[in-house]
Amino acid sequence: MDDVQKLKNLSEQTTFEADGEPLVNASSHRETMRLSSPPPACFSPKEKDHAFTHPAQLPNGQKIILLKTLLSSACERDCFYCPFRAGRDFRRATFKPDEFAGLFSKLTDAKMAEGVFLSSGIAGGGIRTQDKLLATAEIMRKKYNYRGYLHLKIMPGAEKDQVYRAMQLADRVSVNLEAPNTERLARLAPHKIFLEELLQPLKWVEEIRKTVPAYKFWNGHWPSTVTQFVAGGSDESDLELLTTTSWLMKNVRLKRAYFPAFHPIRDTPLENKTAVDPMREHRLYQASFLLRDYGFDLEDLPFTHESNLPLHADPKQAWAQMNLIENPIEINNADKLHLIKIPGIGLKGAEAIINARRINKLRDLSSLKKLGVIAERAAPYLLLDGYKPATQLPLL
Repeated sequence: MDDVQKLKNLSEQTTFEADGEPLVNASSHRETMRLSSPPPACFSPKEKDHAFTHPAQLPNGQKIILLKTLLSSACERDCFYCPFRAGRDFRRATFKPDEFAGLFSKLTDAKMAEGVFLSSGIAGGGIRTQDKLLATAEIMRKKYNYRGYLHLKIMPGAEKDQVYRAMQLADRVSVNLEAPNTERLARLAPHKIFLEELLQPLKWVEEIRKTVPAYKFWNGHWPSTVTQFVAGGSDESDLELLTTTSWLMKNVRLKRAYFPAFHPIRDTPLENKTAVDPMREHRLYQASFLLRDYGFDLEDLPFTHESNLPLHADPKQAWAQMNLIENPIEINNADKLHLIKIPGIGLKGAEAIINARRINKLRDLSSLKKLGVIAERAAPYLLLDGYKPATQLPLL
């Protein structure tokens, strides 16, 4: 197997891994794209050209071509959902650290890749595997002077010093929690330990941030942290997933959580389990953005009696229906926190409203539309200078 074929083989195993931000266009429909269209948890490989690279958008808005791959698909763990679990019959491949670093350098020189997400199956324990990931990153940074985006996975059981070193080399580090708590993890990965192996490294990242100045890390910044759950894989509720997500955002400054919907993999213990509706994944993303960016609390989210988000309703819209129909928000004096709770008004739209009303009062939906607000969506929940707006916008 040559290096390119090996890379394709390894990259195919990372389709369930997530990185990057939703790819959106800068338009007046930004909030609709952000909160009402399914943000891609995983990026589908290009079938033409390079099957191992993916379009991605970084948190700063920069669009890059991302290589998302494994150092090795050999794994001693037997997670029930995982395509490269121990004992599964498929062709495995492994790169040595210097082999991968050299190949990636050729890809960047050829402009076939601009960033890399690097994970691995676990062979010889989490500590040994983490050492190989760190060695690869060090060769990339030092020998090949790679200065682009690097997302390093932290292996279950990694030591604190290894987490620290990963933070010195990477723009982003992550640990896949996979499930929201110990009980649920046992249904997906019975030989992983939720608190000690998975949650602890995320806590270490935050401890290090609090004690070591940012200038000592890559490009003078602390790396961001993310995690991933297998939504529906352990029959958990949305409330369980979002409770853990909310805690992580508040306590360890988690940048974001990914919620790829469970789908069965042939020749795994869960191969006969029903795939999860992708709309559930979509609603979880919407709700997590509300918790992170829009000032919502768990208590604000419209959970059903089964502790799940309704699939038919946007959670922000559902909240507004319950809270704003009878008590609409006056656009001309509401603060930013109240403005962003109105459907159709995003973070930038709220800023634009605040700036515009310093000059003149806003009295019609057309004025809001010019500010980037999705006015038709916002109309039922607001007042314009004391009056409910007419919902029909002029054509011109």
